[in-house]
Amino acid sequence: MEFYNEENNAIQEKNTDMVKTFNRMFLGLIVTAIVAYFTFTSGLILTIPYMLIAIVEIVVVLIFSFAFKKLSSTAVTILYFVYAVLNGLTMSTIFAVFDMADISTAFLISAFLFGALAIYGHTTDRDITKLGNIFMVGLIIGIIMSLINLFIGNSMINIILDWVMLLLFCGITAYDIQKMKILAVDIPDKEKLYVYFAMQLYLDFINIFIRILSIMARRSRR
Repeated sequence: MEFYNEENNAIQEKNTDMVKTFNRMFLGLIVTAIVAYFTFTSGLILTIPYMLIAIVEIVVVLIFSFAFKKLSSTAVTILYFVYAVLNGLTMSTIFAVFDMADISTAFLISAFLFGALAIYGHTTDRDITKLGNIFMVGLIIGIIMSLINLFIGNSMINIILDWVMLLLFCGITAYDIQKMKILAVDIPDKEKLYVYFAMQLYLDFINIFIRILSIMARRSRR
């Protein structure tokens, strides 16, 4: 009976950790969406130094990643929401490039897909964490190919990259969910845990959304 209670408490604790992580992830997405829409509708989109913002975003991610253990939970939370705001500024351009109907549809598809992946990552008995290195190598190759294609401008490569990166981030999402479930009980500072994985899942969702939006937009232009 005592063993059953301990197991039940552990399951409840993991579920609580998941809920609190998702709450922070959703808050980050809401901040990004509000900033992006306001930037576009207010006309600020015409005055933003996007190259500088992109550099600052990279710096924030690097600080978040490499100084995470040394930072307080408050500092980590601030960095997360600073990134959400900065990303909102850069993502304001989607309103100028894509139709609102495509943006809304892509968001809904991304939300359903992300939810399905989250459920799979949380419930599957398969050890997805073993695929972490494969996902990382694939991601690095995809980023390098994307940078190269900026100069080549090959539309077919863009289509292939969209699908490959979408599949990669689908796998990474399930991987991050399972990793969070495994590490949840072992990390004493819960708030830092919530924000750390909220950041990972936030990035997963954004990348899935961008790839789906890009694929949909190409099809609608045919």
